Amino acid sequence: MRHNSISRREFLRQSKKIGIGIGAGVALPNIFLNNTKAQTGQNPSEFIRIGYIGVGGQGKSNIRALIKNAVAVCDVDKNVLKSAYDLILKAIPDRKVATFSDYRKMLEDKSIDAILISTPDHWHTLPAAEAMMAGKDVYCEKPLTLTIYEGQVLVKIARKYNRILQTGSQQRSDPRFRKACEYVRSGRLGKIQTVRVGLPGVNWTKEPAVPDSEPPPELDYNMWLGPAPYRPYNKHRVHYYFRFFWDYSGGQMTNWGAHHLDIAQWGLGMDESGPIEIESTGSFDSQKRYEVPEKFSITYKYANDVTIYCESPAPKNGTTFIGEKGSIYVTRGNIESDPESILEEPLKETDVHLYESKNHHQNWLDCIKSRKLPICDVAIGHRSATVCHLGNISIRTQKKIKWDPAKEVVVGDAEVAKWVSKPYRAPWKLPTV
Repeated sequence: MRHNSISRREFLRQSKKIGIGIGAGVALPNIFLNNTKAQTGQNPSEFIRIGYIGVGGQGKSNIRALIKNAVAVCDVDKNVLKSAYDLILKAIPDRKVATFSDYRKMLEDKSIDAILISTPDHWHTLPAAEAMMAGKDVYCEKPLTLTIYEGQVLVKIARKYNRILQTGSQQRSDPRFRKACEYVRSGRLGKIQTVRVGLPGVNWTKEPAVPDSEPPPELDYNMWLGPAPYRPYNKHRVHYYFRFFWDYSGGQMTNWGAHHLDIAQWGLGMDESGPIEIESTGSFDSQKRYEVPEKFSITYKYANDVTIYCESPAPKNGTTFIGEKGSIYVTRGNIESDPESILEEPLKETDVHLYESKNHHQNWLDCIKSRKLPICDVAIGHRSATVCHLGNISIRTQKKIKWDPAKEVVVGDAEVAKWVSKPYRAPWKLPTV
């Protein structure tokens, strides 16, 4: 075996020879022989080796973004795993790529420097926490967590183990969103009064409902469930549709809210804080095909007298800051102001200039080498996810929530306070710090 190189044909031949399928954990002997020094800053030009956990739709997109760094892939679906493996080998034919069905085996390989997680939301926290404890830096898709408590734990672990964690809220690396927030924080709108956040509606399958069934042979369904409660397999609960069931995700609130509410937090200068009061209304699917609300409206009040109104489905997706002197609306591919003159006048050196990242994935790599915090650090990702989770908790409990953003606790309602966390299915356990 040549150092750092094994062809796809050779990999498949050896796998067949030793009786290991594509989906099994292939821990070929430590074939990554040069441990990187990039993490310690000793050699910033050193190649960063990335292992990918969850390599379906968004996972493949993340592989493509950093394919030059891909050295290992992990998925509980053998077909998805093989597709990701083939993607890398097609781009880099001589690349030696290890495959795993259990992320814990991947984390045992000390030569892998960093982990990129694109799993369903209920599988974000455990791999991220254990990867950091294993000395690896992490890129984790949004929303960072399934619960508020998980985010609190991840922040503590990242700080204790001095790990870099980039949250996949990539709008922070888009110049339009940065510009909107810079103009807002530089006072171009005067005092901000309200922020309107519009989210898309539930994009549920058009297929007719199907009964529960045995999982397909290529899927390790028990591992897919992981810490989530056991339920029989149904094809309309896994892969993309996981996001519309509470055991695994939080609907469009955590899917798109983790983007547009994140920008609202950034523009308000609330990356280290959050709302103090949350109130909501919501309606659910009459056919009970999915669990998250089909429609909702949430009001967030902040201590600085700003109110955020979040709606789904909304006629206008994105984030609109409204102040005394006008408004700024920003969404993917577009930024506009009313009046137009607000955005036409350039910022001055004395105005607010925010953290600039031109490429979200590259910012992560740069920070792995420099050890500086990335543009959407774990604490920021946690705070933005918290806003989303509080909205969902209000919808589910049908209560107005009072929240202490400094202490990160629910105020005055012990029953609602229980919703900040949820138990894991045995034998899975969230690490304690």
